[in-house]
Amino acid sequence: MKSFFKEFKDFAIRGNVVDMAVGVIIGGAFGKIVSSIVNDIIMPPIGWLIGGVNFNDLKVTLPSIHDAAEGVAPATINYGSFIQTVIDFTIIAFCVFLMIKLINKMMKKKAEEKEKPAAPAPSKEEVLLTEIRDILKEKK
Repeated sequence: MKSFFKEFKDFAIRGNVVDMAVGVIIGGAFGKIVSSIVNDIIMPPIGWLIGGVNFNDLKVTLPSIHDAAEGVAPATINYGSFIQTVIDFTIIAFCVFLMIKLINKMMKKKAEEKEKPAAPAPSKEEVLLTEIRDILKEKK
């Protein structure tokens, strides 16, 4: 049982898991920011342009099978909220795409720097000429 906890500790402390947890937390906060941008900045002007429509109010009310006296709220299809959610998703997906593209570009650049070829080894003639040069320098 002790080895199980040690193994779990090693797994949890490993860099990838911690990085992933940070990514999930930041992603959740980023999602809230994008939702606010869509709900509070993008959709109101669009609603204003199409005649003062609030997208949250766009819905289709289904016919009620119960009497109104029973106090049962009618079922609705809230397609305005769906439109806002699709716009949220599109913005988040585009931002993630840009971020992944940037990360891949940086990783490729880093890999290219590591793979730079070293200076080629001198040929036999070059080695011989270097030795001759060194001998001539010693004689002077």
